[in-house]
Amino acid sequence: MTSTGLPRSSSAPLKDGIPPKELLDDLCSRFVLNVPKEDQQSFERILFLVEYAHWFYEDNSVENNPSLKSFTLKEFTSLMFNSCDVLKPYVPHIDDIFKDFTSYKVRVPVTGAIILDETYERCVLVKGWKGTSWSFPRGKKNKDEEDDACAIREVLEETGFNVSKLINKDEYIEMTFGPQRVRLYIVGGVKDDTTFAPQTKKEISEIAWQRLDELLPANRDVISRSVVGLKLYMVAPFLKSLRSWISSHQPPVAPKPNSPARAMSLWKAKGSSSGSNLVMTETPSNSNLVSVSVSSSTNSSDNGPSQSFKNFQFDSAPILQAIETAFS
Repeated sequence: MTSTGLPRSSSAPLKDGIPPKELLDDLCSRFVLNVPKEDQQSFERILFLVEYAHWFYEDNSVENNPSLKSFTLKEFTSLMFNSCDVLKPYVPHIDDIFKDFTSYKVRVPVTGAIILDETYERCVLVKGWKGTSWSFPRGKKNKDEEDDACAIREVLEETGFNVSKLINKDEYIEMTFGPQRVRLYIVGGVKDDTTFAPQTKKEISEIAWQRLDELLPANRDVISRSVVGLKLYMVAPFLKSLRSWISSHQPPVAPKPNSPARAMSLWKAKGSSSGSNLVMTETPSNSNLVSVSVSSSTNSSDNGPSQSFKNFQFDSAPILQAIETAFS
């Protein structure tokens, strides 16, 4: 072991999964050295380049060679600084550099889209690869990137859906969370049978149409829980403004009070891989199971279940616990 705690370079993967020097040199050359000089003028820009290298390593190198170890971004950053000659002089300061970078990242503006179905009753939410929270598809802006261009790119990466022909630059909801500005463009009228599947690996684990009236939280916190138990991140603060927008815009298809749109899983990764198959299994709205006061979500058509079944209520406590377990 070196004084930095990292194994010495090797021409082949070491037993503990540390990548060989040749691989680290290739990543350094590809993502750090062969970039415009202006991208090498600050540690913030350099760390973004290292982050790109990390994504590439995890999505390609590790996936193609199971003997290689997965690393957190901080661990991978240490590997790159110790391997790349132009970064080695800064190894003693790596903790401060990484700390400044994480602080800088929360100041980078974020844009994305709120995708609504044809009735404006549902929106598309995505769930992170390792997390349990649902959010609108969105991501951080690249250098000199326009807000709408970032939204188009991030939505395409996370859902596989191109909103470039539907996005209106003037219709968005923008909020500020501490030092970070978040802008979400409203994209309405997307058909139920639209194909969704992320284009990036190991970033999104599930995509679904979620009912807006089931996203109502007890508060407007950045991190919240919906009335049906979904964990939400950066969703609740946008709902009030979204409902105002919906109230002033006519949906392409009028909602049917006696036949409410249901929550629908659009894509779900299988196992630990990113998955490639589209899952089109409809799942009934959870408000049909738990007794809650939500507009139109408990109505049934005349041809639906008998009155005795309509009046039946499950004990909500174990159901909510099951939901919690499913998303934890």
